[in-house]
This record gives sequence, structure tokens and C-alpha cells, in this order.
Amino acid sequence: MSFEIKPISLKLRDQNAEAFRNALMTSFKETGFAVIEDHGLDQALIDRAYKASRDFFALPADLKQNYFDPQGGGQRGYTPFGTENAKGVAAIDLKEFWHTGRNLPADHPKADIMAETPSVSEVSDFDGATNELFQAFDMLGQDLLRSIAIGLDLEADYFTKRVKEGNSILRLLHYPAQETPPAEGSVRAAAHEDINVITLLLGADEAGLQVKPRGADNWIPVYAPEGSMVINVGDMLQRLTNNVLQSTTHQVVNPAPERSRFSRYSMPFFLHFEPDVEIASLDNCVTDENPNHYPGSITANAYLLERLREIGLIKD
Repeated sequence: MSFEIKPISLKLRDQNAEAFRNALMTSFKETGFAVIEDHGLDQALIDRAYKASRDFFALPADLKQNYFDPQGGGQRGYTPFGTENAKGVAAIDLKEFWHTGRNLPADHPKADIMAETPSVSEVSDFDGATNELFQAFDMLGQDLLRSIAIGLDLEADYFTKRVKEGNSILRLLHYPAQETPPAEGSVRAAAHEDINVITLLLGADEAGLQVKPRGADNWIPVYAPEGSMVINVGDMLQRLTNNVLQSTTHQVVNPAPERSRFSRYSMPFFLHFEPDVEIASLDNCVTDENPNHYPGSITANAYLLERLREIGLIKD
């Protein structure tokens, strides 16, 4: 089968909302991914966040380690290089990362599940840039979810009501330069699917992202034009839609030898449901041709914890 992920302009939605929805839903059904142009995020804010990310990861290892919580499952703050592995893969991913979560009052009923994000004192604009980008991503993600809801014959606010105080995460990713060949079997990010509802990914400064949709024999490189954003379906949305929308396996491969001396940075935003949302197959996604693949239900938080154990961030 032949697959192509054609960019879709968000401006199309204002001109022809139905055409935009159809293009987005078709891309998600065929590949699980979409490339969105004219996404509207402020480039100056994106540049600030990238600079803050680079400045943070350039800090000495012992300073970064101060922001690592071994008991936190990697959900907030810093996670060191060589900690996370893909589900079902023994080799460790060749990356380090930072997670910024939703700001909640200390007395919020979900504060025990959604921990506070540490404040970084060594990088002056780190807190400001990352929190502002989180808010911008969150608004854009909820906006796109309205189109997805209508595309699934649901009320426009079906998803937004369930993600308003969701356990969403902004991830700053650093894949260090590979000055020596990595261990056999280790790649920057081994083949995996995302656990969340949808992921919004700002284009990385180095190549490497590949996807393998259902029915594909080979890995397909994802090319996102400058100023565009990659969106993909997560496992929670796949489960909710009974596989109508696919959560596609993807990976970040090691660089070509001539690019191995360069680090790779990217900033995905993982949009999550609120922790107590029940995930069960939608009635209108279960048919004789597509019987229910997920009998029963599971809360978003239980599903997340299950995955964190599978990828080595929670140790039992």
C-alpha cells in the first residue's frame, strides 16, 4: 500500500469546516498522523521555548539531576538519559527529557495525581516560556478536538469537557549527538505508540521521525514543512473509537553518519483526558463490521499508569 501524509492548512477550517474535518479524519484513519500548516502558534514563543530547552539540557548533569524525581514516574521535571524504553523493547531510548504539566492550586482535588512542575532557577526564561507554550498547545489541541468530535458524529464539546483539566504534558526532548556508535539495538526512540488522546509535535531541527501505518510494509518518513505541526492519534483515542482512528507505531531513528555530531531537539505536547474519565468504545464506533475490540472500560489514569510501568518509568 502507498501512504502519503499531505499537509492540511488550519485556515481551511475557517473557509470550509467540513472540508477541513474530512481531510483531518481521512488522514487519521489512513495513517494515524496529520501535518497541520498555519497552526497559529506564536513563532516567537516557540523560539523562546526551544532556547530554554537547549539551555536547560546544556546544564551540567548534576544540576539537571536535581530536577529528577525517581518516584514520579517521569511525569514532571527531568528524566535522565537512558531511563525510558519503548513498550516491549529491552533497549533503552537514547534521549533525555523534561515534562511540564498543568498548573493546579495546591488544594485542587486532582493535585495528588497531577503533581506540581519544578521551577528551574538556572535558566531565566525556562518557567515562563514552557508554561506559556503549554497553554498555547492546550488551547490548540482542544480546538482540534472539536473538529474530531464532529467528525465522529459527537457533540462538538465531547472531548473538550473531558480534557479541560486533563493530565496533559509538554515534553522537551533532547537526543544527544552520537559521537560514538550507539549500542546495538538502541535508537533515539524505539518503535512505540503514544498513550494519550492526541499528540501535537512541533517540527524537530533534525530528521528521524518515521511512521508505520496499518497495512504498510515499510517505515515512512514524516516530512513537516517549516512552520507546520505534526498531529497524531494516541492509544486513548484509538481505544475510545474502537480502532476507527488508529494510533500508529512510530520511531525516531539514529542519524545518518554525517549528522551524528548534531543533537536533535523536539517539543511534543501529549493531550490527556482528566484522570477519572472512563475510556470505553463509543457506541457509534461499534458495528457488525467493526465489533467491539475493547470490552469493558478503564480510567484514563489507570491506563496511563499501566503504560508507565511498561516503559520502565514506574518500577514495581
